Amino acid sequence: MTLQQPVVRDAVPIFPLRTVLFPGGPLPLRIFEARYVDMVSRCLRQDTTFGVCLIREGSEVGEAATPHLLGTLAHIVDWEQGQDGLLGILALGTERFRISRTWLAPDRLRLAEVHVAPSAATAPLPPQPEDITMLLERIMAMSELGYDHCTRNDQDAEWLSGRLAEAMPITLGRKQQLLAMDNPMDRLLALRALLPQLCLP
Repeated sequence: MTLQQPVVRDAVPIFPLRTVLFPGGPLPLRIFEARYVDMVSRCLRQDTTFGVCLIREGSEVGEAATPHLLGTLAHIVDWEQGQDGLLGILALGTERFRISRTWLAPDRLRLAEVHVAPSAATAPLPPQPEDITMLLERIMAMSELGYDHCTRNDQDAEWLSGRLAEAMPITLGRKQQLLAMDNPMDRLLALRALLPQLCLP
């Protein structure tokens, strides 16, 4: 079997955030900084993606933050102009990527050369424990977070582990570690081990 090689993409706009986006997951955002309004406008006009990375150093506003090198591409699926004048978008995570180099555009938008990881192979899952099934139902009911735009696939380890990881009340550092796992079954097993510790209501 021939292994797929990562695809190299250049000048991908990077949006460093205090969140970890997983493939298949929703990302609702309110955009107000000019560099990101322009970025969103270009993505909509050209039907392209932007990269979402957890912030390693810095903040979401002001000077360009330093991102973690591993992130997820995001594709905008809906947008609106709010009554407050801010641009609201909903994006969905697509593929994971790793940054090989970055630079700043004149407007302080961070751009990057990235290596897009091949999508994980789909493998059928056996029926999941009741606590996972109940948690998944609660997650998918969160329409205000954009889950009604997600294509549901309970039987895929990549999809299921992503939904659990983004919704569980664990640290961003732990979520970043989970995102870095190449094997979605390993990620799912790690999340199942965490469930008894969380005391979910």
